[in-house]
Amino acid sequence: MIAGSDHPRRTAVAGNSTPGLVIAAPASGSGKTTLTLALLAALRRRGRIVQPYKCGPDYIDPAFHAAAAGRASFNLDSWAQGRDRFDALLDAAADADLCLAEGVMGLFDGVAASGAWGIGSTADIAAATGWPVVLVLDVAGQAQSAAAVALGFARYRDDVTIAGVILNKVASERHAALVRDGFATSGITVFGAIGRDNRLTMPERHLGLVQAQEDSSLASRLAALADLVERDIDLAALQAAARPTRRQPRTDAPRMVPPGQRIALARDVAFSFVYPHLLAAWRAAGAEIIPFSPLADEPPDPSCDVVWLPGGYPELHAGKLATTSRFADGIRTFALTRPVHGECGGYMTLGAGLIDAAGTRHAMLGLLGLETDFAQRRLHLGYRTATLLAAIPGHPAGRVLRGHEFHYARVVAQPDQPLANIRDASGVSTAETGGRRGRVTGSFFHMVDVAEETRA
Repeated sequence: MIAGSDHPRRTAVAGNSTPGLVIAAPASGSGKTTLTLALLAALRRRGRIVQPYKCGPDYIDPAFHAAAAGRASFNLDSWAQGRDRFDALLDAAADADLCLAEGVMGLFDGVAASGAWGIGSTADIAAATGWPVVLVLDVAGQAQSAAAVALGFARYRDDVTIAGVILNKVASERHAALVRDGFATSGITVFGAIGRDNRLTMPERHLGLVQAQEDSSLASRLAALADLVERDIDLAALQAAARPTRRQPRTDAPRMVPPGQRIALARDVAFSFVYPHLLAAWRAAGAEIIPFSPLADEPPDPSCDVVWLPGGYPELHAGKLATTSRFADGIRTFALTRPVHGECGGYMTLGAGLIDAAGTRHAMLGLLGLETDFAQRRLHLGYRTATLLAAIPGHPAGRVLRGHEFHYARVVAQPDQPLANIRDASGVSTAETGGRRGRVTGSFFHMVDVAEETRA
């Protein structure tokens, strides 16, 4: 329990038991992200050190968490992360007062087949950590029935505890009173009620929210969100509902081999999808990360021994990328002697061409033969395993990686030698195998962790 502004600060120790909560909902679109950001901003304003987490494979929400909390947010994933990796990430909260994990989709939603140790649901994370769940309920069009929804969620899994609810999209004081009336005999705490306010809606695009670094009004938006929850949420009761982190017997997380000693990492609004836990693991293994901006026409540092082009939104900047001569020449020269790897957006940029949403084709780097089309886009979404048919930087042929795929590109041509046998969460092979040519490799696959059976 955390109470009072004079709560003592924790010292960093391995195997910490910092109390935590999970912010979840019955379905996507209920307001989890907005409420999580509001709580992070309000608690930070009150002097709390809050360690944010995001359940599932998401790049965009953690960047907003970091802006609100003032510290890096890490992904927790029961399908893609080994349990030892997962437990090691909990140590990020060793100096924090509270952990706050934002859920993914509905609380119990996941895939049909278990992965590393679960189905990728928010409930898996709540059960593994022992963190109670604060359920965000969109009560638009509901009154007393909202309590029945919450009761069903409270009884669905014995190893998941519902601490209480936050009512969202309340139409009026009368509406809030009717909803609260349904909870009067439920035994479920109502921490507060949030009214409809379009000013607080976070801007979105096709892969989710507009990125944190692109939102020029983010600071004022976070301040407004903090004002909102300080007025309408019982923050003391919410913090008191947190419970210490449950840990399994401690084992050291396996070392994540970095792709090189000096890594030239593309980093700007077109190439920003990099998991914080991977960067931390690379640095912990002694690697140096040297960022450069393709959009600013910067070439990779020639003293580096690998180039890593992460995912992002190259389709929104394809015209500009097609004119970046210093970047293009630098990558092409680099690839003559050292490895270059691209994930998703980086893979598309390494390809021959990209057709944007307006139907205009833009020449890309041409280091691979991939042609992609966003004018006739198609959603590719889900967990993946990748069994490497050839080495990529940091991983030998034959290694099995766990991760996911999320893009709208339609593949027009994929003429290169396949990079990996990629299967979905059900074990079905996918057509997007990635490609390799010389020292250049790439795929739509986003790596989260190494499958435990091939770590040696």
